[in-house]
Amino acid sequence: MKIIKILLCTIFLLPCLLSAQTNEITVADIWKNYKFLPQSVPGFASIPNTDFYSVVTDTAIVKYSFATGEQLEVVLSNRMLENKISKNLKIRNIDDYYFDKSCSKILFAIESEPIYRRSTCAFFYVYDLKTGELIPVASEEKGKQSFAEFSADGSKVAFVRDYNLYYCDLATEKEIQITTDGKENSILNGFADWVHEEELSMSQCYYWSPDGNQIAFLRFDESAVKEFSMTIWDGLYPKEYKYKYPKAGEDNSLVDIYLFDLKTNSTHKINFPQEDCYYPHLYWLSNSKELIVLKLNRLQNKLEFIRYNTQTKTQDIILADQNDAWLEVADAYYFLNDNKTIIFTSERDGYNHIYRAEFGKEPIQLTSGKMEVYGICAIDFDKQRIYYVSNESAPLNKDLYSIDYNGKKKKMLTDGTGWNTPTFNSNAHYYCNNYSNSNTPPIYTLHDCNGKVIDTLEDNSHFREVLKEYGFVPKEHFSFVSKDHITLNGWMIKPQSFNPDKKYPVLMYVYGGPGSQEVNNSYFRSYDHAWYQMLAQKGYIVVCVDGRGTAGRGDAFEKVIYKQMGKYETIDQIATAEYLQTLPYVDKERIGIWGWSFGGYLSSLALFKGNGIFKMAMSVAPVTNWRYYDNIYTERFLQRPQDNPEGYDDNAPCFFANQLKGNYLLVHGTADDNVHFQNSMSLVTQLNQYEKQYEQFFYPNKNHFIYGGNTRYHLYVKLTDFLLKNL
Repeated sequence: MKIIKILLCTIFLLPCLLSAQTNEITVADIWKNYKFLPQSVPGFASIPNTDFYSVVTDTAIVKYSFATGEQLEVVLSNRMLENKISKNLKIRNIDDYYFDKSCSKILFAIESEPIYRRSTCAFFYVYDLKTGELIPVASEEKGKQSFAEFSADGSKVAFVRDYNLYYCDLATEKEIQITTDGKENSILNGFADWVHEEELSMSQCYYWSPDGNQIAFLRFDESAVKEFSMTIWDGLYPKEYKYKYPKAGEDNSLVDIYLFDLKTNSTHKINFPQEDCYYPHLYWLSNSKELIVLKLNRLQNKLEFIRYNTQTKTQDIILADQNDAWLEVADAYYFLNDNKTIIFTSERDGYNHIYRAEFGKEPIQLTSGKMEVYGICAIDFDKQRIYYVSNESAPLNKDLYSIDYNGKKKKMLTDGTGWNTPTFNSNAHYYCNNYSNSNTPPIYTLHDCNGKVIDTLEDNSHFREVLKEYGFVPKEHFSFVSKDHITLNGWMIKPQSFNPDKKYPVLMYVYGGPGSQEVNNSYFRSYDHAWYQMLAQKGYIVVCVDGRGTAGRGDAFEKVIYKQMGKYETIDQIATAEYLQTLPYVDKERIGIWGWSFGGYLSSLALFKGNGIFKMAMSVAPVTNWRYYDNIYTERFLQRPQDNPEGYDDNAPCFFANQLKGNYLLVHGTADDNVHFQNSMSLVTQLNQYEKQYEQFFYPNKNHFIYGGNTRYHLYVKLTDFLLKNL
């Protein structure tokens, strides 16, 4: 296998990496010159209902065979696009593309603009591969569209514009408007509100029926949701940007489910009682008559699967799941073509496993054991095989397995040496696998459904040479038992010329949010990894430990934080510092900690509660009081503040500012729509009240990711300078 040869080569090279003359890593190399970004496979997409895939080059979208890895034909090229629209359209201007199910048309987006984390707007076009005709989905004069999607037969494209739902009949190029009441910060049709998009991974909220005759969609009435405003520092007079943001305990949008019938051009509302709940997924059954609606209660510990018959307008609950703490709603649930069976994942036995259930009957468990199924990747409905990834081989790994509908004939398809992310084609005959481990950059390979390697698409050999030139040292995994008798897993990067008889300062990195996993056997966060290698060149040890609340170790480990988020996570980071102080090569007076977002929250709290064990902390975009954060995320772990005030206040950095010991840097973007700038302002107010000295830096008009222009470069220069000065 090519992948094994590459791994053996990497292992063989490690001593060479450590002893070779190396170049000095700089922040400019990382964030201006982008020298440490591994290659991927641009525009990889499985072509629907075939055993072919496509990739994007600078000049074309090219079709390949999964079975052989050979190039078959150019699907779309610059030449084919010449003179099709007034713009000088090129393949490199295409931001995203999709085939219809017959593979006779391509829908593509140009001039895409981000809205929030998962939503964009763009101009969409359909290219007919048979006729060579280029059809605009909508007139550009009417504005950009969002979430354009083919109907099942490829004859129509639905989309959202100005929060209203439309479709275009491609044969006539006629635009049909489905809703008319859409209005910003008020009524959203087929388009999720901010909090649903951010916390339930929802953005597009309309769903074509398999026969293309109906569209189900969600209508969000957010008129009663309170607005949050942010100042945009631009022009002579700054602007105010306002949007709906329901904070913990506050009112949500009212959500209704509608059906639009294309044959009668009529819309009707499904008669669900108006409840304080969420609808995270809708699924059509293959008969196009029944719709499955997932209903999640506000506390997010009970999930119901409701079957709605669009002809008889009757409904019943076909399955329910619940948890003593919170439920993890899966990215996808699978309904068999018999229209009466579901395959799903659940944590009902304390670990996430796969189940099969006939509607209304007790589920049958298909996987088991003290390991986590990370998700179902694909199902071969003809062969009745389920493909999934789990950490059964080792807690830090992610491997691909297959199993049948009865939980039998389980087969491991990867080799248990790292982290695998497979992307299957639509019939589950083949997949493209993204493999890496802690010290091996991503390797992209083609496989058949039995795991056999067909071809290597990208092995990042050039990138590995760059790592060699700059003397990257291996990331080492370790574990220790805390004073609470909890085994914690971590990784460590040591200086290239590490001497166990010397004393080294340590920077701890933390994220630590519920369900996250920073300690795994993958080549993760390549830019930050390069920065840690730079710090190692400068004589620092870098350490990361996943504390309680993180993923991969079952409910008992993850959900101990329920109703007291921040408590055990902070205890475990302080315990990590205490463990590091026992190591003979660690300078116990020079331990620092840093993090971003939830990690900024934990690094602040650890510094404040650490009683001097940390010499410094750097906190980027932190939550400082969970009362300021959105309700779906926060209530999932803490319930509502009116029901659990202690859970909100006992671990809020704002209320521990008086305990600051050490050097502290606080960074935030002023236009952060996720973790509001209000969080840092509140903390600064408390620090000032207690006459605490600290450093702060704020980025005007930057969101939660603090990027654009030279912003990210500037940020990491700031972090590096503070670190070198204070640790």
